[in-house]
Amino acid sequence: MAKKRKQGAYMISTVAEMYDIHPQTLRLYEREGLLKPSRTEGNTRLYTDEDLERLEFILSLARDLGVNISGIAIILQMRERMELMQKQMSEFVTYIQQEIVHRAQAVYPSQGAIVPTRRSIVPVERERKR
Repeated sequence: MAKKRKQGAYMISTVAEMYDIHPQTLRLYEREGLLKPSRTEGNTRLYTDEDLERLEFILSLARDLGVNISGIAIILQMRERMELMQKQMSEFVTYIQQEIVHRAQAVYPSQGAIVPTRRSIVPVERERKR
């Protein structure tokens, strides 16, 4: 879809040529909130590699799947929410793992052993009355 690119920022005309789209299409995507290129002091749009990855995803939705702009916006929002939820789940799993280790160490102090040892408690039997 796109030619190989280097690290950096690209002007709108370069991006339009790379992806064979009209610059007005890029401006439309920005107006609709699908793309958010940075701006220079002279107000020139600059597209980063991340912007280009997002543009590639947008173009694949539009060109390959026939999704309209409203659908693309919904898909991008859902994708961002899913990424956020995935991050939160990962952080939660890490927290739970740390909490399990912390509680296990509190209950079964290892005292330098590689494997925590458990203290056995042997019940004392009482004599039965006859």
